[in-house]
Amino acid sequence: MSEIKTETMKNANRTPWLWVPSIYIAEGIPYMIVMTVSVVLYKNLGLSNTDIALYTSWLYLPWVIKPLWSPFVDLFRTKRFWIIAMQLAIGGSFACVALTLPATDFVRYSLAMFWIMAFSSATHDIAADGFYMLGLDTPQQAAFVGVRTVFYRVATIASKGGLVILAGTLQKNGYPVASAWSITFVVVAAVFLALCLYHLFVLPKPLVDHSAPLHKGRSVVAEYFGIITQFFRHKDIIVIISFFLFYRFAEAQLVKMVAPFLLDGREKGGLGLTTAEVGWVYGTVGVVALMLGGLLGGYVIYKNGLKFWLWPMVIIMHVPDLIFVYLSHAQPENLWLICSAVAIEQFGYGFGFTAYTMYMIMVSQGEYKTVFYAIGTGIMALGMMIPAMSSGWIQEMLGYKNFYFWILLTTIPGFIVTALVKIDPEYGKKATP
Repeated sequence: MSEIKTETMKNANRTPWLWVPSIYIAEGIPYMIVMTVSVVLYKNLGLSNTDIALYTSWLYLPWVIKPLWSPFVDLFRTKRFWIIAMQLAIGGSFACVALTLPATDFVRYSLAMFWIMAFSSATHDIAADGFYMLGLDTPQQAAFVGVRTVFYRVATIASKGGLVILAGTLQKNGYPVASAWSITFVVVAAVFLALCLYHLFVLPKPLVDHSAPLHKGRSVVAEYFGIITQFFRHKDIIVIISFFLFYRFAEAQLVKMVAPFLLDGREKGGLGLTTAEVGWVYGTVGVVALMLGGLLGGYVIYKNGLKFWLWPMVIIMHVPDLIFVYLSHAQPENLWLICSAVAIEQFGYGFGFTAYTMYMIMVSQGEYKTVFYAIGTGIMALGMMIPAMSSGWIQEMLGYKNFYFWILLTTIPGFIVTALVKIDPEYGKKATP
């Protein structure tokens, strides 16, 4: 018995470097494929910007409504169980997408598979984010917020960069578009199922990772609504929700149209890049810059606290949107210039988004951290979904040049909500002995 207890303690105290990086790689891959790679996929397959923005923005819905089932992740089984089960489901979904793309009615079938993937991924996020908060104390959470951001961006490079480059290279070598993308999804299915197997053996088993107990005399349904309503009893809840919805209001529209802008021909106002070039520019160079911005953001918050860096972060996040105004007007042909411009904008976004992540962690403290964080990310997803849905239509009405002026105008709500939030000056700062 003592040997079992010793092994349990050893497992629970396993270094976060073994599981934090890999769990956020597993969290990032399906999200990026559903939200971003699908845009390139459908653009390659001939859909209009309006249809692409509308269809792929609806895929945000599982992340919007995930708070509705997040209490059940708390009430039934462990976070570890949910992580592994959902990774298995996501890997299967990737394989199914590969099978649907050669079909005649590929849009309907592939979207159905993306929906299954999205719901599984959203559930995985609930468990993974809860596992992160259960396995690390507050100083560690602040220290590793940059690490989780970095490896989430590694997943972004692997999907937005690696997979797009692979699909583009296959097309360049003579494979039909549908076949190239089918092969690409077979590859990512195999990789993701390998990640699932890795986590089955490597994820620790923290002693605090257990089903949340029901309060005495309360049914599951009563407990469910009790947990949900606790979040909305936060002081300044209107400000909290507004921050979640509007901090990224401009970016929600910008991000959906970046790939179409890079892929569209110059006669349409785009930059006329190939699929593989988009994988390098936006999916690799851009994401590395995003990752570096996130890493630096986590470090400076750890040193000086969230409150100290909040305003610099919101400014550095939004001002570089001016770069897309330049790109849409100048339409440069030099690939290195395009890479540099995208990298600057993405670095600013990565740096500024760190403040958003830490703010969500801050307001998620309490007995039900997992559920509270899931509610926060659900509201965040709604703030991405609604603006993104109309972004394709707005772009086609205004053209790329005027669209990016519109993006600048929509940064204003982000500054307003930043002025309203209240943060403890010591929050996120490294504890002093």
